[in-house]
Amino acid sequence: MTKAEERFWVAEMVGKLERQEDKRDKRRSRGDDDLLARATRLSDRYLGGRARPDEVRWVGNQNDRWGSCTPAHRSIRLSDRLRDMPAWVSDYVLVHELAHLLEPGHGPEFWRLVAAYPKTERARGYLEGVCAAAGLTLTDGDDTDVARGARPEPHDVPMGPPAPHAHRRAPRVSAGDQDELW
Repeated sequence: MTKAEERFWVAEMVGKLERQEDKRDKRRSRGDDDLLARATRLSDRYLGGRARPDEVRWVGNQNDRWGSCTPAHRSIRLSDRLRDMPAWVSDYVLVHELAHLLEPGHGPEFWRLVAAYPKTERARGYLEGVCAAAGLTLTDGDDTDVARGARPEPHDVPMGPPAPHAHRRAPRVSAGDQDELW
């Protein structure tokens, strides 16, 4: 390949990558804007409009949780894996995360807030079924200390890839700066 051909193809490929990135950014932005509007509607309907996130977005890097919330930044992130699930399931995860804006831990008041969403138990069952089908293990825990800013204990930190034939933890909803497990 000559230097001129190389320059042509480099410019061609860079242009193609830039166009793909622009399309991806537009889709992501539109999807995130829709998600923020949806979170606002859910807050209005089930939480009296008291939970107002500044940012709600889809993310592709949450492998050990369905969603996470950082109350200090008023930001919520949902796993891309929820996109293909029924809307009432992702709505449950959104309500769960919205409740963390009002109550950071997983205490009784938090669960009272989440229970305002009428499909809470159904959605939790659905997510448990997804985990069971994928061979993941669900565990419940309270992230109150982590939500208050304490450093998580080793058992609070999401696990890495499982050893062969080992059970993995299921993706779960969480709160706090650390994306700890739900």
